[in-house]
Amino acid sequence: MNQFIPLAIPNFEGNERKYVDDAIDQGWVSTGGAYITKLEQELAKYLHVENVSACQSGTSALHLSLVEAGVKPGDVVLVPPLTFIAAVNPVKYQFATPVFIDCDDSFCLDPLKLKAFCETECDFDGNRLTYQGQQVKAIVVVHVFGNMADMESIMEIADSYGLKVIEDATEALGTYYTEGKYAGKYAGTIGHFGAFSFNGNKIITTGGGGAVTSSDPKIVDHIRFLSTQAKTDPHYYIHDEVGYNYRMTNIQAALGVAQMEELPEFVRRKQHNYELYKKAFENCDLLELIPFREGTSSNKWFYSLQINRKKITASMREIITALEKVGIQTRAIWGLINEQKPYLGEKTYKLEKAPFYASRILNIPSSTQITEEEINYVAEQIRFLLKGLVNE
Repeated sequence: MNQFIPLAIPNFEGNERKYVDDAIDQGWVSTGGAYITKLEQELAKYLHVENVSACQSGTSALHLSLVEAGVKPGDVVLVPPLTFIAAVNPVKYQFATPVFIDCDDSFCLDPLKLKAFCETECDFDGNRLTYQGQQVKAIVVVHVFGNMADMESIMEIADSYGLKVIEDATEALGTYYTEGKYAGKYAGTIGHFGAFSFNGNKIITTGGGGAVTSSDPKIVDHIRFLSTQAKTDPHYYIHDEVGYNYRMTNIQAALGVAQMEELPEFVRRKQHNYELYKKAFENCDLLELIPFREGTSSNKWFYSLQINRKKITASMREIITALEKVGIQTRAIWGLINEQKPYLGEKTYKLEKAPFYASRILNIPSSTQITEEEINYVAEQIRFLLKGLVNE
């Protein structure tokens, strides 16, 4: 096979060009236009929520959520270490303090360690939870690679201490619970806020772009207001609050409306392709295809392999480089955020599984247009490569 198999690329099989051309023909190309409203309505319908605000990026969606959650300078926000850094950077935008809590085997925030941190490291007076004299205000929960976090346990803990929960569902559009208290509830609709991303590698894309929802529809209205520079008067430039240039453009939204039409099919393909990979990697003791949480229907956005480090000691960079030479693009999981320069010195709590997985996880091609032949080729080449790297 001579072609290159990318990690994750967008899929434009539907009305994308038609709707974008229509937006251009109408002259509505900036942060006003019917496609923005249409996309918000389609997202709300799909997620079974009352209100959604489209915005500039998943990062802006998270930032606006923190603003509305009342996170202020000096407050503490509990965050995961094993995720993309954009999930934590908005905490710094608010001049708040992140504290890193370990992940569980889903790569998502560990509720057992979250509970232990609140009980043993913090003080609670019945109203305010404080850590080293600073008020703990919120929790950022990331549904990593489309795998749902244990939201039932996390929400119980948050409710016990009056903490706001911000779901980073930027990788999990289409993931929902099939069992338990939240059966039928989608990622991003359980906590107080839910943020989504439509970056180029996500399950649907608007190029950039994102969206935010909340358990309180009126808060979403205020988020929309803030995202358009908080203009109070429709005729004059009157601003009673500090606003942001965080609104999605109509051209992006036109692309998003077309992508929403295809989302159910994209999810179906992701789930089907995961099963093909599962079969292709059967009986291979050099790796494990990471499963998704039971009791959920995941969008299976990204597929992850855990490399058996007892048998393979080659660095992830060596593995990635070798696969590139045979036309397969892969990537390592993120470097831990608490080990990045802007976050050195920040507090952590019992980080054990996060560093364990950080050295073992390889993400493999997961585009919705990947073929069965390509999947089998990827699996064959990875198995062949790892077999040649086994420690003697």
